[in-house]
Amino acid sequence: MAIWGTRRGADARRQGAVRVGRDAPYAFNDKEAEMRAATSYVPRKSSRNGAVIFNIAVFAVACLVVLGVGWVLEGQVSLGLIILMVVVGLLALSSIHIALSWEKVVVLRFGKLARVVGPGLYLTIPIIEHGTIRVDQRVIATPFYAEKTLTADLVPVNIDAVLFWVVWDAEKACTEVEDYYAAVSFLAQTAMREAVGRSTVAEVALRRDQLDAEIKADIEKEAAGWGVDIISVKVRDIVIPDELVDVMSLEAQADREKNARMSVASVEADLAEMLAEAARAYGDPDAALALRTMLMQYETVKKSGSAVVTVPTAVSDGFTEGLGKAAGRG
Repeated sequence: MAIWGTRRGADARRQGAVRVGRDAPYAFNDKEAEMRAATSYVPRKSSRNGAVIFNIAVFAVACLVVLGVGWVLEGQVSLGLIILMVVVGLLALSSIHIALSWEKVVVLRFGKLARVVGPGLYLTIPIIEHGTIRVDQRVIATPFYAEKTLTADLVPVNIDAVLFWVVWDAEKACTEVEDYYAAVSFLAQTAMREAVGRSTVAEVALRRDQLDAEIKADIEKEAAGWGVDIISVKVRDIVIPDELVDVMSLEAQADREKNARMSVASVEADLAEMLAEAARAYGDPDAALALRTMLMQYETVKKSGSAVVTVPTAVSDGFTEGLGKAAGRG
């Protein structure tokens, strides 16, 4: 059964699990298929074959003992001896039990809680006592998700997460809640919707750790009386609409460009102060602008790989005056 479940889960994941990304949009049907694949996957669980074989052995030994005693006393096997053998075997079967190393068993006596036993061998009074539930005290990983949950700014998002929890009090888990596994699952899903509803889409996308902590706190608040300890909550994936992804991308680009321009302006102000100090050292206030012009020329040459010819100011003024006179004669 475990092997068949594993193959079925693998086939479902191949059909439905699609990675979210800009090149591969995550549609609602794909999301639903992935979650169905996760819930339909049947993992390999610990076997109880040893406990079953032990019960069969107890029944067989009890029957053989009664049969041997009856044969010694009567010298034959009668119908009454067979009936007695079966009854004694059933009584022994309902009296001697085994709880596995990670199990706790809640025992009731006349419908009232008697004790919590296990792990190992334990005895019950036939008919009067019975083990009502076996509680697995290992860490349990429960996937849960919320589809099209509205954030504080009314943006529908799809979120799936994993809850890690453990039952530390088998008595409370049996007596305080009908189905503790289903209750924890539904509680986790509800807590996720409430936590997402209190945050904006930007907070949900960027502050996963905070979202994990809020969901964990909400679950612990409700499940504290169920004998359940919440270890951690991990948000695995957050899917937002493609249209909003484009808008958020443009917004991020605009913020980065704004920060870049502000950085350039700040650097330009610092550079102007340094050039002004250098101009004062030269004794010419206009030298600051000339130095800045030379730096800009250097940056242009460095980027383009071209050459710049620097002409002395006196020569350039001579050319300018000659051109001016020629224009006057014309």
